[in-house]
Amino acid sequence: MRLLSLALAATVSRVASASLQVVPGGTWTASNGEALQAHGAGLIQVNGTYYMVGEDKSGGSSFQNVNCYSSKDLVQWTLVGAVLSRTASGDLGPNRVVERPKVIYNDKTQKYVLWMHMDSGSYGEARVAVATGDSVCGKYQYIRSFQPLGRESRDMGLFKDDDGKGYLLTEDRKYGLRIVALSDDYLSPTTDVFSWKLDGGSRVEAPAMLKLGKTYYMFASMMTGWDANDNQYTTSTSLTSGWSAWKKFADSGSKTYNSQTTYILKTGESSAIYMGDRWLKDNLMASSYVWLPLSISGTSVSMKNYVSWVPTSSFAAWQAPPAENSYEAEKAVYGGKARNVDCSGCSNKLAAGYIGGPDKGSVTFSGIKSDIDGMTTIRIKYLNSDSGPRYAAARVNGDAGRKLAFLPAKGDPASSTLNVNLKKGSDNTIVIEGVGTSWGPDVDRLMVPVQ
Repeated sequence: MRLLSLALAATVSRVASASLQVVPGGTWTASNGEALQAHGAGLIQVNGTYYMVGEDKSGGSSFQNVNCYSSKDLVQWTLVGAVLSRTASGDLGPNRVVERPKVIYNDKTQKYVLWMHMDSGSYGEARVAVATGDSVCGKYQYIRSFQPLGRESRDMGLFKDDDGKGYLLTEDRKYGLRIVALSDDYLSPTTDVFSWKLDGGSRVEAPAMLKLGKTYYMFASMMTGWDANDNQYTTSTSLTSGWSAWKKFADSGSKTYNSQTTYILKTGESSAIYMGDRWLKDNLMASSYVWLPLSISGTSVSMKNYVSWVPTSSFAAWQAPPAENSYEAEKAVYGGKARNVDCSGCSNKLAAGYIGGPDKGSVTFSGIKSDIDGMTTIRIKYLNSDSGPRYAAARVNGDAGRKLAFLPAKGDPASSTLNVNLKKGSDNTIVIEGVGTSWGPDVDRLMVPVQ
């Protein structure tokens, strides 16, 4: 029986609750001090390292870069570089749309093959595009764009089967969602394998496929544009036939916890992680990522929502969110002279505003407790009323600090993740201060894991 659930998590040795966590929907700051920009992403594992290839939306909806990041733990991400960037003209030129890039490795040609949705700014072309690279995060050689087998292609994905055969997962408005076989070099579509036809069938997009044992799982979103919906899945033991009726896998009415499928990451022979985008259609650069573990038993798939969760070292299991202590911030004092706010023992206070700026305001949290010596993920709850990110530097126990990004957040405070080493005991101190003379976020509180 395939099962990945809280029951399994409870049996996992809890080395410490205070460990690195995935925070769905939070601001994830990459190694360059910027919010991670890899929307519509795909992942590939090479020699024990995960590489994530996705859309750079920092400049808006028009194509800017296809970025590549690397990570050993799925939490801390290093920007390696752009595998494709905007050119002066052509498919990759100004005012173009490049979406849902996915990479698979071709064992015969020893090339990494990148497929993506290619379109005009008005979405009038509905094409795919192909590029190849010698290394997973190196520069790719752009080849061409086209309509696969002469039909439109919008949302798309890739799948590499156990036998090395490659498949394009492609959706168009006339013929529905299709599985299309690729040539041996993965550069061209050859034949239709299966089609979910529109007549009497579900209208789905954003496909992602997983195989566990002999069972294939196809995940997809309903068609509601940029707005979230209850995503669904279907299963079969054959790519060509026998697909089950589409079913929801997240809580009904949750709109897949306000996300859309982009990729399903296989992490073991019986485990997988859902990876989705939480789109903000009016400000795409501020869209975030919703990653959650799937519970899979036979052909039954379900998924629950968590504020955070802990992937184990093998990624084949996971732990439920740790308990947290809340350290609340007192409102910052501001004026003609900078004054720092010490929040030792603060509780039930207002958010600390006016961090950074010309007065270089800061907020200090002391007396922070940790039950272990080691790495942990702290959630910084904050507000940011701007349309773009704000930044702050976080210094922990007097270290040199690191730059953090805070995506726009209005209404309820959002989370930005801080991955740091804490000392065992209650004498940890965290200082959040501005970067340069720019204003930082309005910090509400720190959420610090404990056992």
